[in-house]
Amino acid sequence: MQPTSQLVLNNAQRIINQIRKVVVGKDRPLMWALAAMLAKGHILLEDIPGVGKTTMALAFSKTLGLSYNRVQFTPDVLPSDITGYSILNQATGKLTYQPGAVLCNLFLADELNRATSRTQSALLEAMEEGQVTVDGVSHALPQPFIVIATQNPTGAAGTQLLPDSQMDRFAIRMSLGYPDAKDEIAMVMNRQGHDPLKELGNLMNSAALMAMQEEVERTYVSPEIIAYVVSLIGATRSHEWIARGGSPRATLSVTAMAKAIARLRGRDYVIPQDVQEVFPITVAHRLLLTPKAEALGITAGQAISNILESVSAPRLR
Repeated sequence: MQPTSQLVLNNAQRIINQIRKVVVGKDRPLMWALAAMLAKGHILLEDIPGVGKTTMALAFSKTLGLSYNRVQFTPDVLPSDITGYSILNQATGKLTYQPGAVLCNLFLADELNRATSRTQSALLEAMEEGQVTVDGVSHALPQPFIVIATQNPTGAAGTQLLPDSQMDRFAIRMSLGYPDAKDEIAMVMNRQGHDPLKELGNLMNSAALMAMQEEVERTYVSPEIIAYVVSLIGATRSHEWIARGGSPRATLSVTAMAKAIARLRGRDYVIPQDVQEVFPITVAHRLLLTPKAEALGITAGQAISNILESVSAPRLR
């Protein structure tokens, strides 16, 4: 029998191999997205329209056998569209809950930063606690529950900044970006005469994904690695370019993501390189830069690179 670390790796390879049939040339973002799902985290995709964000979410839902809902966020979308609402049952005289779009395994919040703050906040309880509360009654969400949200670059027409509390609930933020010329050619060729997305089959189901998540949770993290993560997050709180550093939730997210990446590398233990790989995509969106840093054109990514270079990684035996 194969070691459990190899079983997770083999399943992950099958998943990525299928999804790359429709999302061409984006193996690393696909791996990061899968790692976030295995870490029970939510994903924020910040990119221009048309680069495959929705296609990626659909491909994951089909491949993983997850129930899927999508909402195109616009200023007229209401919180009740997301969480659901109660109506009076004439026969019983009691309120009956009508589920909202978020009652699914994989929820795609498309162009989330076009919605009002009130509607954006409707996702907070769902993302943190796996439930929604309507008229004082809590309703559990199906498990696993994953949010993939997209947002247009800040400053695009009709957008507004996501609240800090919302940003902090996303395990990672990443971009797909434009494909290379050869990958764009392959994308067009793959769609001649058929839609490859419709041909994807279920390789797994929700129970199998949850089993992989549980295996990832059991990944060993040494005290030295935990101290390293805490030191990195601590450095964001005292850095001269950063006005507000990572929260304790960021510490947990970095650790969980490092565990998932370790499994995707075929190991059941975390090494410093795992932490270094996930640190930028897990922390950058949580930081608030100082006015001086912004005036100098310094980015959160540059601040994180500086921190990774200045904080010494442990030497594991």
